[in-house]
Amino acid sequence: MKITGSQVVIECLIEQGVDTVFGYPGGNILNIYDALYKNSGRINHILTAHEQGAAHAADGYARATGRVGVCMATSGPGATNLVTGIATAYMDSSPIVAITCNVPNNLLGKDTFQEIDITGVTMPITKQNFMVRDVKDLAKTIREAFFIAKTGRPGPVLIDILKDVTAAEVEFEPLSKENERNGILIENHSNLKRIAEINIPSEENIKKVAELINNSERPFIYAGGGIGISGAEKELLELAEKANIPVSESLMARSSFPANHPLCTWMIGMHGTKASNMGVTECDLLISLGSRFSDRVILDSSKFAQNAKVVHIDIDPAEINKNIPAYTSLVGDLKQILNRLIPSVEKKERKKWIEQIQAWKKEYPECYDKKPEHSINPKFICECINKIAGENTFITTEVGQHQMWTAQFYPFTKPRTFITSGGLGTMGFGTGAAMGVQFADKNNRVVHIAGDGSFRMNCNELATIQHYNLPIVIIVVDNHALGNVRMWQRLFYGKRFSQTTLDFGPDWCKLADAYGIKGYKASNAKEFEKVFKEAFEAKKPAVIDAEVDIDEMVLPMVPGGKPIYDMIMKLSEEVMN
Repeated sequence: MKITGSQVVIECLIEQGVDTVFGYPGGNILNIYDALYKNSGRINHILTAHEQGAAHAADGYARATGRVGVCMATSGPGATNLVTGIATAYMDSSPIVAITCNVPNNLLGKDTFQEIDITGVTMPITKQNFMVRDVKDLAKTIREAFFIAKTGRPGPVLIDILKDVTAAEVEFEPLSKENERNGILIENHSNLKRIAEINIPSEENIKKVAELINNSERPFIYAGGGIGISGAEKELLELAEKANIPVSESLMARSSFPANHPLCTWMIGMHGTKASNMGVTECDLLISLGSRFSDRVILDSSKFAQNAKVVHIDIDPAEINKNIPAYTSLVGDLKQILNRLIPSVEKKERKKWIEQIQAWKKEYPECYDKKPEHSINPKFICECINKIAGENTFITTEVGQHQMWTAQFYPFTKPRTFITSGGLGTMGFGTGAAMGVQFADKNNRVVHIAGDGSFRMNCNELATIQHYNLPIVIIVVDNHALGNVRMWQRLFYGKRFSQTTLDFGPDWCKLADAYGIKGYKASNAKEFEKVFKEAFEAKKPAVIDAEVDIDEMVLPMVPGGKPIYDMIMKLSEEVMN
């Protein structure tokens, strides 16, 4: 049957199981939006307040579900407004497909109104991108894009479609079964063959890693974001319990291992716990699972895990030996590898090692118990949310001190419930991501923890939250500063607080009210618990302005360039005054 290119887009999205897309219309994408209107009963479009919010929403949707998230924008500034969201997804290996439309073929390359080379712009931040200039290539390209986004190490793919392609007609042949789609794609495309080739480690190499674990006295696991991406949380728990191995988590893995488990040492790295940072320092075998050895974890690479043989297991061979040399490695799907490895791993007690880990777990900065009554303790905020909202609630964050406090203090026990920007550190990510999580399942409960600095960058999405009546509770951790930057200025720049004090509007409660959302103010712990309980149980959009002291610090902290074990646990009176 002959259909237009815009209808091909709709049919291919539905083929791929897409039920929701996030976007913002404009001139060159109008044909696709007309097709969305005609197919509104088949596919749901969410109108965001800004294209960047659409990209982050698609990303949040993908992280919460493991499925490919989809966003759309028109040419020029619409397309470039997606760039930060695409880069965020790229750094955190999140599968999204971004669809943009460009000027028609006859106007391409002539500096036409709202023309931009978006494929050139996004080349370094996508797994692959495409420009579709012929309607005959459209269906094949969309199918390839989804395949690439979700296969191997996931990531974003961009499709730029010229406007006349969306209007042209073409004979369309639907493909209904996933295996048929993938089979045809792989057979006819050498690049897709390469992407589809999943490394399968030999039995000999699997046994070699098992022997290393069995012979180790002080093994230690460094779990990365690949645990959640591969769905290997169950296997991680089984390995840790069987061999009695402590587990540290990167920021991206913070909900991959139960926080209340005795083997969990929580986060590792610059703001990691004493147990995690000393565990990696004193272990004799470091087992890295789906991690990329980020600079925020390893810090001084020459002194990272000096006493250990490093086993690196990851799906992406490019990560092996990139930042930290591996003694041995296994490349492939993490869940499959762990399932093959676990039967060969022996049960061990490792009493002395576990006792040492437990001793380190008791060492924690004292400052969080000594804050003035006029502000709210960040640790209390996390514990209060968890107590009232429960373990199944999704927590999203922006980027900054509030993000680190959440990672340090929130007792995550369920997979995929912590969604944050790790690699790129995108202020403005969390509100859009929270919307994506909520749209992924109407039964989800989402609490978004934001800083007042970050929330300024995306508070326009309150319009989207109100319009769709999303029961997201937004907590603005309000210290009237760009807290993370101010903290560095205090520690390393002689307390020269250049442009980090936010002692000017808005009034967050009045802003919420302007959007038709209920706003709450909390100045102490008792008020916070009361208003959060009320807001969460109301199951409606809400904003809570939670006052936090401007000089609240994130500790422990390892200064940049220092060894991971060189932690600041307590600040001197001179620094604080």
